[in-house]
Amino acid sequence: MTDPLAEVVDLLQPGVRMTKVVGGAGRWGVRRAETGQPSYCIALEGRCRLAIEDSPELLLEAGDFVLIPATWNFTMSSMLAPDPQAFDRMPVMLRPGEFRLGDLDGPPDCRYIIGHCLFASPDAALLVPLLPRHVHVRGEPRLSMLAQLVGDESRAQRPARDSVMTRLLEVLLIEALRSTGGTAASPGLVRGMADARLAAALRLMHASPARAWTMAELAQEAALSRSAFFERFSRAVGKAPMEYLLGWRMALASDSLRRGAFSIAEVAERVGYSSASTFSVAFARHVGMPPARYARAAALAV
Repeated sequence: MTDPLAEVVDLLQPGVRMTKVVGGAGRWGVRRAETGQPSYCIALEGRCRLAIEDSPELLLEAGDFVLIPATWNFTMSSMLAPDPQAFDRMPVMLRPGEFRLGDLDGPPDCRYIIGHCLFASPDAALLVPLLPRHVHVRGEPRLSMLAQLVGDESRAQRPARDSVMTRLLEVLLIEALRSTGGTAASPGLVRGMADARLAAALRLMHASPARAWTMAELAQEAALSRSAFFERFSRAVGKAPMEYLLGWRMALASDSLRRGAFSIAEVAERVGYSSASTFSVAFARHVGMPPARYARAAALAV
């Protein structure tokens, strides 16, 4: 059976940039600017606050896991409101891979692992919008174990370290995306897959992207009326059904063009276009350049 979450993560080609353990005591705060790269956080002890731009504030407790597929401006802070100057103070390194915020004396009130990742795929900008802006999972020990393994491997110098970390991170991301029941995720593929009726339509879109799907056919697969399907899908996924399908088709087309395994006409047919010219117009509108130029640029970048 087609697994849309696994397909998207696989195409993104995730990798690990850095992981560290951070402790905070007293009144502290840290601010990070938008990078466009994925980040995750797992709370180890105590409680803290996480405020992601344009989203309700989250209270993190021990065992909580947060995934942000494309890091937006966010702040983390103590439960006690920090003074504004706290956000300008740099964390203090206690030892390699471990940092401290706020008061340096005594045990920390809160400890968490934070990991900064990357999506190596040149098509990441097309794929990330299919995911939720953030996912918050509570009470999943498997995520804590996986995050700890990623962190341990990132600080070690074992043979095949990069390969192991890449595979661990893929599992971590998929586990995080599928662990949420949907209500703890912002609109995106995760919430869509948490809805059994919408999941049926999403799996079909991913399994047969070349099929000339109509709203009526997708609604029928979801056992909903067309209007109910459109509203439910748009609310859960954050995109209208045909807009989502177009985004997935263009992501697949970009991947095929970059690999150079198919002609433009073949790529067009594989993603549901009856002619190369129609596909070229749609691709240029969505990606910002014609497929022939995209393929040439991808070949030069190798």
